[in-house]
Amino acid sequence: MDRFDRIYQLHHLLDAARRPRPLRRLAEDMECSERTVKRTISYLRLYLHAPIEYDRAHNGYYYDTRSGEFELPGLWFNASELQALLLMQQQLEQVEPGLLEPQLAPLRSRIDELLARQHLAGNELNRRIRLIATATRDPGHRLTHIAEALLARQRLRIRYHDRSRDHSTEREISPQRLTRYRDNWYLEAWCHLRKALRLFAIERIEQLEPVDSPANEISPERLDATFDAGYGIFAGPARHTAVLAFSPQRARWVEQERWHPEQQTRWREDGRFELRLPYSNPTELIMDILRHGPHVEVLAPDSLRQAVHQQLSEALSLYDRDTE
Repeated sequence: MDRFDRIYQLHHLLDAARRPRPLRRLAEDMECSERTVKRTISYLRLYLHAPIEYDRAHNGYYYDTRSGEFELPGLWFNASELQALLLMQQQLEQVEPGLLEPQLAPLRSRIDELLARQHLAGNELNRRIRLIATATRDPGHRLTHIAEALLARQRLRIRYHDRSRDHSTEREISPQRLTRYRDNWYLEAWCHLRKALRLFAIERIEQLEPVDSPANEISPERLDATFDAGYGIFAGPARHTAVLAFSPQRARWVEQERWHPEQQTRWREDGRFELRLPYSNPTELIMDILRHGPHVEVLAPDSLRQAVHQQLSEALSLYDRDTE
């Protein structure tokens, strides 16, 4: 147990006590020496200005509440909790510099102050932990404005470019959740033009402006059912189940990977590793299958097997020219 844990425990014991608590009893309850209890009392008095008094008649310590109840400072965490909070903020800074900086700056300052009291260096995390992104598409200034509207529960009017159709449309949306997936940002939102939930790639939002209307609220359960049931970033309920067989060599990696929350795995009699997972749109699943080349075979459904076969055939045709 570290010092801050003991401070919290001692505060709880004194706050709950109806009469002065003897030093021996406090040491027993805290499972430490009487000397440690005295040091903890001194720290509470000196640094946190706790009104701890000693009653000679009862040979015990108590809170003097004549000036009001004493409470620990508002932001009160032990060392591991502070490090975890700092790590979360450090991850956000590396993933997307500047995102929610005004909101997080006061928290960072307070965490640094509390860590310094424990002689822990908050900047050590920045030196020792790195997050490296790949194939990242720059969301620009849009991300901060979207995050602000999201937290304020405010609608947005956007101009959005659809890559597949190479066409832009203007629409009003009610932002629901920001999602970072494979090093890129997406916005789950209710589209008032389509009257349905839609997923928007942040970097494809060409223009945006706030609308003076509250955002429609969609339940988390409905959002999960729409965006999490299928495979990857493509929305929609799962309609198919892919059955993949990986070579024993490639299974050393795949066996420990999580492709989908509802995936099922087993070792086949032929020595290959079988992975079953639900999907709706096969686009992203095909990309992940192709990544494993000859080390994976699509066993079912036949439509997915044929789609992968077509992709491999078209890729091979690009190199067949070299042998002609």
